[in-house]
Amino acid sequence: MQSEKIRVAVDAMGGDNAPDSQVRGAVLAAEERPGSLEVILVGRKALIEKHLAKSGAELSNLSVVNADDVVTMEDTPSEAFKTKPESSLNIALNLQKDKKADALISAGNTGAVLTFSTLKLGRIEGISRPTIGSIFPSWKDITMVIDVGATVDCRPNNLLEYAVMGSVYMNYIHNIDNPRIGLLSIGEEKSKGNELTFEAYKLLENSGLNFIGNVEGRDILKGTANVVVCDGFVGNVVLKLAESVLDLLKNKFRQFSEKSLWHKFRVALAYPTLKKIVQDFNYEEFGGVPLLGVNGVSIIGHGKSTPLAIKNMIFKAEETVRKQVNSKIKKILETYNK
Repeated sequence: MQSEKIRVAVDAMGGDNAPDSQVRGAVLAAEERPGSLEVILVGRKALIEKHLAKSGAELSNLSVVNADDVVTMEDTPSEAFKTKPESSLNIALNLQKDKKADALISAGNTGAVLTFSTLKLGRIEGISRPTIGSIFPSWKDITMVIDVGATVDCRPNNLLEYAVMGSVYMNYIHNIDNPRIGLLSIGEEKSKGNELTFEAYKLLENSGLNFIGNVEGRDILKGTANVVVCDGFVGNVVLKLAESVLDLLKNKFRQFSEKSLWHKFRVALAYPTLKKIVQDFNYEEFGGVPLLGVNGVSIIGHGKSTPLAIKNMIFKAEETVRKQVNSKIKKILETYNK
C-alpha cells in the first residue's frame, strides 16, 4: 500500500467556507503529494470547477464528482440521511463504500458525518459505538480526549472500546509507544466518580492496556495521560472550553498591547512564545479529528476549516489508511471477544 495512491474523497460542500476552502486545500494537498495522493472533490460540479479555475491548477491527481444537494449545519442527521441521498456527504461516502475512494474528509455537520459514516460504512466488528477523539497540546507531548461528543450517554464497555481505539491511534499515528490511558473523573482516587466511571475503571484495570487510573481535568493539558477517556457529554464540554482558550489568549495580549508603548514592547518580546502557544492550540495543524470505530476512514474537521486545515485533513486521512489503523483496532479487539 505504501507505493499506491490513496484516494481521498472531500465533501466539498460541507463547512462554513465551502467550497472555497475545500477546493484550495485540495489543490494544496494534490500539489504537495502528486505521487501518493488522489483527491476527489465531491459537490456541485459547476461551482467547484469555477473555484478550480481561479486557482489555475491543472492536476492529474485531482478530480470532481458531481453532487447536487448539501447537508447543512441546521439539518438533523437522521432526517438528512433519509432525505438527501444526492448530498455531497452521501455521495462521497458511496465512493468509499464502492471502493472508489479510501477515505472521506468533511468539515460539515459533525452529527451528520457520524450518522452517515456509521450507516454507510458500518462498524468495526467488536465496536458498539463509533467515537470522536480530539487532540490537545500538553506539557509533555499531546493528549487525545475521547469521546468528545459522539455518544452523550455511554456505558462502561463503550469507554473500554474508546480506550482501545485511542491507544491504537496514538501509537500508530502519533508514534507514542504503549500510550498511557487515563479515565476522566472528579478525583485521582479509585473511589471517586460516578457509577459509569466505577464500572469502567474495573474494565480498564483488567484490560491489558497501559491504564494509569483516574485523571482530573487539569491533567489533560499536563499530559499525565496520552489518552483520556470520558463520555461524550463531558468530553464535548472539555473540547468547547479548550477551543475558547486560544481566543482568550489573543484577546488578553491585544488588550495588554493597547495600553502603552512599553506594554507593546513587552508583548513583542513575548511574541515568539505566544506564537508557539497559538500554534499548539491551532486546530488547522492537527488536520481534523478521526471518527474511530467505523469500517472505513472518516476525518471530521472544524466548520470554519481553512485551506491549510483541509490540506492537513487530507494528509491525516492518507496516513490513517496507510498505517491500517482499522485493522490494528480489529486485531486488538479480538483479544476481548474470545
